[in-house]
Amino acid sequence: MIDLTVNGATARVDVDPATPLLYVLRDDLRLHAAKFGCGLGQCGACTVLVDDRPVFACLLPVGAVGTRTVTTVEGLGSAAAPGDVQRAFLHEQAAQCGYCIPGMIARAEGLLRTTVTPTETELRSAMAPSLCRCGTHMRILRAVRRAAVMRGGGVVEPAEPVT
Repeated sequence: MIDLTVNGATARVDVDPATPLLYVLRDDLRLHAAKFGCGLGQCGACTVLVDDRPVFACLLPVGAVGTRTVTTVEGLGSAAAPGDVQRAFLHEQAAQCGYCIPGMIARAEGLLRTTVTPTETELRSAMAPSLCRCGTHMRILRAVRRAAVMRGGGVVEPAEPVT
């Protein structure tokens, strides 16, 4: 048996410790926001927060989580009461197909929990591991900038244009 803290609640699962966290979240805990994309940690669709840091849940064995807290998009808000980052993504219409969005939101949340006023370079670097095959990256970046402002920060433009 493995005990986890997910979205503020304690969960006990009977799985092999080598099972990827993503499978436990989706199959055992019925939290379906994080998606299986590539299974190799290259697309970011499975991104969740572990102690406020974005991780690829497809690569992290559940046994390695230990006492750290896991936060999924479901733990950031709901359809009736979305969190800041979720509201910003809605306002900017950042989703097209939506498959990447939970991972993008988790990654943005992780950035803004540690850096209230990121630079444009920090923003782009933080979001780079997650891919959007629909091409809404510019709307996603606008959404993260909006969320930073909603939290009382913002994104500082670099001295030189970002290419």
